[in-house]
Amino acid sequence: MRTKGIRTAVTLAAASSLLALTACTTDPSITENTGGATEGASPGATEQAEWFDQALYDEQNEQRSATFEGNPDEPWLQYIAGDMTDTSEFASEGEHKVCFANASISNPWRQTGWITMNQQLQVLQDEGVISEMETRDAKDNDNTQIADIDYFINEGNCDAFIISPNSTAALTPAVERACETGKPVVVFDRGVETDCATTFIHPIGGFAWGIDTANFLTERLQEGDKVVALRILPGVDVLEHRWAAAEKIFAEKGIEATDYFTGADPTEIKKIISDELATGDIQGVWMDAGDGAVAAIEAFEDAGKELPVMTGEDEMSFLRKWQETGIDALAPVYSNFQWRTPLLAVQKIFAGEEVPAEWVLPQEPITADELDEWLKRNEGMPDGHYAKFGGEDLPGYPEVWQQRQMP
Repeated sequence: MRTKGIRTAVTLAAASSLLALTACTTDPSITENTGGATEGASPGATEQAEWFDQALYDEQNEQRSATFEGNPDEPWLQYIAGDMTDTSEFASEGEHKVCFANASISNPWRQTGWITMNQQLQVLQDEGVISEMETRDAKDNDNTQIADIDYFINEGNCDAFIISPNSTAALTPAVERACETGKPVVVFDRGVETDCATTFIHPIGGFAWGIDTANFLTERLQEGDKVVALRILPGVDVLEHRWAAAEKIFAEKGIEATDYFTGADPTEIKKIISDELATGDIQGVWMDAGDGAVAAIEAFEDAGKELPVMTGEDEMSFLRKWQETGIDALAPVYSNFQWRTPLLAVQKIFAGEEVPAEWVLPQEPITADELDEWLKRNEGMPDGHYAKFGGEDLPGYPEVWQQRQMP
């Protein structure tokens, strides 16, 4: 599910109204996936407001400084204390088959996580916990993933379900059907509109990302400065929450922000930046995901313009470009090590151990002071690798990640 050429432009000033501009999309799945956008139009002020949740914003803002339970050397097992799920009914010995309905491995973040997940699977297979993990890849399509989940249910030989939803609203009924089987269901990465899962695993969340990144930019910019916001796609809760939080802070600080959907296409990103630079200076660049961050920087270099203050992500290509250029930047993190946690949750569930009902993992951005350290720790990794992948203690490190061969 990637969009290309969808554009929303919003000029924000403190207490100002939001103006939505229409655009077109050639992706017919967008209407069914967004829950707010209509075909031929990008989400406007009303639809965007539907994604803002003040209570969740406040909760994630507090969680940014929370104390996490567990060993900090194993952040993929850490969690914020809260409600726990009793899994004693699932306790059983022997090997278990896991069925994984994956949204996709269509971008570098998901590819890095998929490699890590398979290396964690190898460990649990060697320990006799999991017999196999049958995986179906929805290739970013809601209907395909719904069919994948129903296939697993009808197949009838899954001991546990792991689901990484393609989008939020559309996948909810299918997740509920998986829960109705009475088997444990682990949802991770992106959320759905039900709490029926045995555990929902995710880093702190999109609002925390938006707060971290918007605060970083506004602390360095002045009222009236311009920020271009590059967004990959609509309709996914964690992505919409990132922008909803940033949009709020930009408005409060009087920052002029224009947002675009890019599909993470480097060519589209360069065109957007070039077109914006043709109309005036850009002081900041905000991104809801790091895909294409280097392309954004290169657009400034191609135009001979001063580099902006910028937020990207912990993808190696961005971290290396950051070091090379000396740009004033922050690398927010949507902890890639979370791809280990679902399988480790399954291990705990079949051991009858309690697991967090909502398993909130640490989510700490990489700052300028930490840049050299994370580059050193990931020396030799390809540009599409994510620094906080958390697989250093798994078999095959570092070659499996360096070779980047998809299992």
